[in-house]
Amino acid sequence: MILGVDVASMILGGVAAGMVLFIVSVGLSVTMGLMGFVNLAHGAFAMLGGYIIVLSMNYWGVHFLPALALGFVVTAAVSFAFERLLYARLYRATELDQVLFTIGLVFMAIASVTLVVGPENQQLVLPAMLQGQVDLGFTQYRTYSIFLIAIGIIIVVGLWLGFERTRIGAQIRATVDNRRMTESLGINVDRLFTITFAFGSGMAALGGGLGAEFLGLDPQYALKYLVYFLIVVAVGGLGRVTGVFYAALLIGVLDFALKKYIPKGGTLFIFGLTILLLLWRPQGLFAGRAT
Repeated sequence: MILGVDVASMILGGVAAGMVLFIVSVGLSVTMGLMGFVNLAHGAFAMLGGYIIVLSMNYWGVHFLPALALGFVVTAAVSFAFERLLYARLYRATELDQVLFTIGLVFMAIASVTLVVGPENQQLVLPAMLQGQVDLGFTQYRTYSIFLIAIGIIIVVGLWLGFERTRIGAQIRATVDNRRMTESLGINVDRLFTITFAFGSGMAALGGGLGAEFLGLDPQYALKYLVYFLIVVAVGGLGRVTGVFYAALLIGVLDFALKKYIPKGGTLFIFGLTILLLLWRPQGLFAGRAT
């Protein structure tokens, strides 16, 4: 009985972590699949949103849900400006140029946050309703983790419906599959790029804020967790919402379990497993339709 409860707690913790990975990574997957742009600065937008959310709650007294909305909107607006002024100039550049440009943005973001806010870790103070534990019948578990799981499910369903049931979703899927054909049909691909990039960055901001309670939030965030976001995208497949969802859950549960039972070698195991997986299926484990 105790073993069963322990396993259930481990799975719930891994799923909650996986939901945060999904919320942050799905925007990166779609924008990379849509634009073919190697955006290593995606974690910087997650960090920006996280700081906006946490600081607005801790210092300005903004409530939790409005703070999440504020982080999403401000980060989406900032990324909109970045895409138009900077990213758009490098869409046809080499992958090396894109990597150097975006990793440079990461280091600039780290330096800027350290200068403006300081190097200290920022703590997310949860509202009273999300503190404590909830009785699930078979075990009691953290209310906030259950909240993250519920939010993640709502978001994945919403994104799936958005991709499958809306006109812009159809345009995004068409552009991921064949950009030239999409342009020949008169679709404004550049405008589609901008909208998708801003939305993906806003999603990253949402994940950065939601995950700040257990991942932490400091100036190194954009670099510290970048490899996890890239692993989720690589395993899930470019431009695939459901693929990223499954991959995030898999990585979240594996990481949670391995850090619990093999604290010194768990991360190394995930990296090694990812390398073997990509040698076997370079397109990703859950590659399929662009949904």
